[in-house]
Amino acid sequence: MKRSAAEILREYGPFPGVDRVNGVTYDGQHVWFAAGDKLSAFDPASGKTVRSIDVAAHAGTAFDGRHLFQLADDRIQKIDPKTGRVLATIPAPSGGGSGLAWAEGTLWVGQYRNRKIHQIDPQTGATLRTIESNRFVTGVTWIDGELWHATWEGDESDVRRVDPRTGEVLERLEMPPGATVSGLESDGGDLFFCGGGSSGKVRAVRRPRRASAAGSGSETPVDSTSN
Repeated sequence: MKRSAAEILREYGPFPGVDRVNGVTYDGQHVWFAAGDKLSAFDPASGKTVRSIDVAAHAGTAFDGRHLFQLADDRIQKIDPKTGRVLATIPAPSGGGSGLAWAEGTLWVGQYRNRKIHQIDPQTGATLRTIESNRFVTGVTWIDGELWHATWEGDESDVRRVDPRTGEVLERLEMPPGATVSGLESDGGDLFFCGGGSSGKVRAVRRPRRASAAGSGSETPVDSTSN
């Protein structure tokens, strides 16, 4: 397993009226983050908040190219980002969820204290696959066929690449003490956006590049429809 210190390139926030950053996602233009009673979006170039949606936003956030998905207690809401309307809801996996990601037509749900990641059907909430972690799981993201998730225990966090079949840890980016990670999303390229929990911040962290990486930013999990 490769271990290295996370390289924080930029910090955004704290944002006005935001006490906590939960889930984080990226729509190709703006970074969205869950802030308890609303979803907010900011411009990663300027750091300025550009809009907010009043909706329960207690944990992970994801974007499928058209819709936002937001964890709220025991359910996952599908939201039209243009209107802010909740179009549908599905049950979250038993035990709730922390992180949320979209890849290849399915949702991936991190469970904090259960130390698990579930791949689920976005129409029904049915569990398709479960991966176990050895640490508390927060944010989840896919990039270039790689599954990454964040951990948070005490004041320590890391961002780790894991085998999507076995959960084996392949690489770890260790955050500085106190720089905890509540949500995680790739920008489709060289950055991870990391929610900073009660700091009220979002941090941009450099994603390691490998010779085998195509750099396309496409999310292509291996055999993502199997159990």
